[in-house]
Order: sequence, then C-alpha cells, then structure tokens
Amino acid sequence: MARAARRARADDMARRRQRARCQRRAVCFFQYGRACGRRARRVITLGAAAPDAPPEDADAAATRAAGVACCVMVADCLPVLLADADGRAVAAAHAGWRSLAAGVLEGAVTRVRELAGAPPEEGEVVAWLGPCIGPAAFEVGDEVRAAFLAADENAAACFAPHGSGHWRANLSALARARLAACGVQRIAGNDGSRQWCTFSQPQHWYSYRRDGRTGRMAACVWLE
Repeated sequence: MARAARRARADDMARRRQRARCQRRAVCFFQYGRACGRRARRVITLGAAAPDAPPEDADAAATRAAGVACCVMVADCLPVLLADADGRAVAAAHAGWRSLAAGVLEGAVTRVRELAGAPPEEGEVVAWLGPCIGPAAFEVGDEVRAAFLAADENAAACFAPHGSGHWRANLSALARARLAACGVQRIAGNDGSRQWCTFSQPQHWYSYRRDGRTGRMAACVWLE
C-alpha cells in the first residue's frame, strides 16, 4: 500500500510539472498573438518576437520555432491542433462556425505545410480535434447551414432538422470534412460523441452556451 501511495504521489507530481511546462510555453503565444474569433480566416505565424510585441487578432496561429506555443481559448467552439507529420511545424485553430465556414482550417493546414517546407497540397499534416458543443446541443439557423452548403453540398449530412428554420449542427464532422478535403487523413480526438460535448458535460468542460458566464479552456501545441 505504501509503495502504491508513493507511486500515485509521484504520478501526480509528474502531471503537475507537465501542466506547468504547458502553461509556461502557452505564455509565448499570448505575448505574440491571440486567436479571438474577430478575423475568421486569418492565420498568423509566431516566432521569436520581442516579449512586449502587441498581440494580433486571428483565428489560427502557426510556428516552426521551438518552445513557442500556439494556443486557442474556447468554451464551445472547436479547438483544432495541427502538426507536420515530421515535427517541423505546428498550428492551433479556433474553429467556431464562422471561422470554419470562412476557411480557417484550410488556411492553417496550408501554413503548416509552408513552414515545414512541404509542397502546398502534398505535405502530410495530422490533426487533433478538442471538445466543443455537440451535435445534440448546437442549434443554428438556416444561414449557418447555407454558409456551409455554398462551399460543399455534402455538408448537408452534418445538419439535422430541428423545427422550422432551425438545425442541429455537427461541428466536429464539418471540421473533419474540411480537413479531409485538403488532404489531412490522420484526424484524432472529437468524433461527435457525447463525451466530447462541452454543453452536456459540465463536470468536464466549460460551455458559454450552457452557462452564459464561464471560464475558458486552452488547447496548446508546440515544438520541443
């Protein structure tokens, strides 16, 4: 029992140290840029900028600089983390419906390939999708559905009717389709199941739509 308790304490300390390392690296992003939903498809590139450089508005950030974190803050929107398969560049995208429809993921994938020195449509990129409001809770209007169908008629499969002029949207499925269309084949994380739904899992996730006033979750990725 004593040995098991010591092992549990050691594991807990290791997790705490890992979180602290993540937080220290995440500071780099907030000093140099932020993803805030104001510019729906802009992707900024982070580098070794001065610590007092003013933050920039964008919905995605990418880097090939070691020790610089790309980080997005969410509380219902979908965080998407991207990486060149050979570990030469990474990116984080804030994929709310507006930025997703505007092409933020396509822009972020392209930037990762550029930073990795890969051909624009050929470099292998892998993706992870974080928690977001799920398809059983994300109610939208006709205009949201129309924005996606204008680019891809197959996006209709990601919307379920929910009364006149209303739909329930599957944000993670829309993101997966967009990523697949630009050649990203390895996609992990959020599959649209209930466990990933911020709205229906208050014990695990923040949700602005559920609570009104709430905290935010950070999704970060960086190169060692």
